[in-house]
Amino acid sequence: MNANYTKLFEKLEMTESFKGLDHTNPCMTQRFGADPYALVYGDRVYFYMTGDSFEYDATGNVTENTYSKINTIQVISTNDMVNFTDHGSIKAASGLGCAKWASNSWAPAAAWKEIDGKPQFFLYFADSARGIGVLTADSPTGPFKDPLDHALITKKVPNCETIEWLFDPAVLVDDDGRSYLYFGGGVPKDKIERPGTARVVELGADMISIVGEPQVIDAPYLFEDSGIHKAGNKYYYTYCSHWQVDQKGTKEYGFHNGEIVCMESNSPMGPFTFKETILKNPGEYSGLFGNNHHCVFSFQGNWYMTYHTRVLEKAMGIQKGYRCTHIDGFEMQEDGTIGFIKQTLEGREQLRYVNPYEENSAVNFAVMGGVSSIGADSISSYYGCGDMALSDIHTGDFIKVQGVDFGSETPKSFAASVRRSTEDESVIQIRIDGLDGQVLGYLPVTGDLEKEFSLEASVLLSDTPVTGVHDLFFLFYGEGYEIKNWKFN
Repeated sequence: MNANYTKLFEKLEMTESFKGLDHTNPCMTQRFGADPYALVYGDRVYFYMTGDSFEYDATGNVTENTYSKINTIQVISTNDMVNFTDHGSIKAASGLGCAKWASNSWAPAAAWKEIDGKPQFFLYFADSARGIGVLTADSPTGPFKDPLDHALITKKVPNCETIEWLFDPAVLVDDDGRSYLYFGGGVPKDKIERPGTARVVELGADMISIVGEPQVIDAPYLFEDSGIHKAGNKYYYTYCSHWQVDQKGTKEYGFHNGEIVCMESNSPMGPFTFKETILKNPGEYSGLFGNNHHCVFSFQGNWYMTYHTRVLEKAMGIQKGYRCTHIDGFEMQEDGTIGFIKQTLEGREQLRYVNPYEENSAVNFAVMGGVSSIGADSISSYYGCGDMALSDIHTGDFIKVQGVDFGSETPKSFAASVRRSTEDESVIQIRIDGLDGQVLGYLPVTGDLEKEFSLEASVLLSDTPVTGVHDLFFLFYGEGYEIKNWKFN
C-alpha cells in the first residue's frame, strides 16, 4: 500500500451533506422527491416520488417551483428503514417517457398484484390535474411501460366531470384481491365546507381498467392528496385539508389549514366518517409551509407515515418550493386512532443491520455528501431507473452506511466493483464511526478506462480489531469514477 494515500485525506474538506450525520430525514438528499408513496414488496419497501428538480431563469438563478416541468418519478427502497437504495428516476411523461401522451407525472401511487401466476407492478400518476395514468412493470423498479397509451381516468369518466383537480391517486389492493383507486381534489367556490371533489372507484382485475362509476367521498374541507390504508377490518381514507378552513370547521373537526385528516369506514368504497387529524403542516416544524402530501403504510409490523417537507431546499439556502421525503413512525391503536404523528429529523430506528460480507449496492446509504447515481447497465441507463451505480464523485464527497454488523471476526480485505473514465489518481478511504473515525483501509481506483465495472480489491490496513456493529464511511478522493457495489471478506 502507498503511504501517501493517508496524506491525501489529512486535510480533506468534506462536501456538505445537507442533513445531520445522525439524521434519517430527509430520506434522500442527492435529489428532491415529493408526494411520496410506499409499496411493500417482499422484505423491502419502495418509495415513489414526484421528481421535483430545479427550474432556472435566463440568468441561471433558481426560480419558484411551478411543477409544470416534472416528468419523472423518483424511486428509492429500503429493508432497514435508515439506509436507502437509489433506483434512479422513471422517465414517465413527455416525449422522453413511456407515457408520451402526458405532460407531467405528479403524485405517484403504487401497488402490486399477482396476475397469471406472476407479480405485476402498477404505478398510477397524475398528468398535472388533467387525469390519472397507469404504468406497468414486471419489477418494482421497472422498466415501466404504458399499457393504455392514454389516461385511465379523465373528466369523460362518469361522475368525474365536476372534479376541479383530477389528480393525487392512491391505490388499495384488499385482502380478497379486489382493488380500489382514490383520486381528486380542488375546492369549488360555493363548496368550501364540502368540496365533493374526491372519488373512489373499483379497479378491474387487470388493474388498468375500472369497474362501475366512481363514487363521491364526502370529505370535509378537502383540498387534495388522497391516501388509503387498512388496519384490521377498517379502512382509513386520509387527505389534506384546504387553505380556507374557517372557525366553524376548526370548531367542529379540530383541524386547520393544510393538515392531514383521517376518515374511517367499514368498506373500501365508503361512506367514510371523520375520525381525527393526524399530521400538522410541515411548516409548523420547519418554518416553510406548503402543500401537505403523505402515505400511511405498515412494514415489518411497524406503522409509518411518509410525507414531504421543504427541509432540503432550506439547508441549501433556497426557498422556492422544492420538496423532499421524510418518514416517521407511529403506534396504531386498537380503536384505529393514530393521533398527531411527530415530525422529526432523527426519524426511525434501524430494523436490521447491513451484512458487510455480502455484495452491497454502492447506492445504498443513509447519508451522503455530493454524490449522485447513474445507470449501471444499458437498461437502467435507457429507462432512467433500475440497477444504479454511485456517480458524480469528487474529492471530499462521502457516503455513510448506517449499522453495519462485522460479526465476531475482523475482516481481512475489501473489494468494490469500479468503473473509471480518467487516469487521474483516485482513492477511496474506508472508515468506521465517523468522518474522522478509525481508518480501515484504502482502495486505489485502477483498471482500464471506459470499460465495464471491474473488481478492485484492497487489503485492510488497520491493526485494530473491528467486530460488532459500526457505521461505515466511504470518503472519496479524485473524480471520474463510479462504484457499483462493495463487500468485505
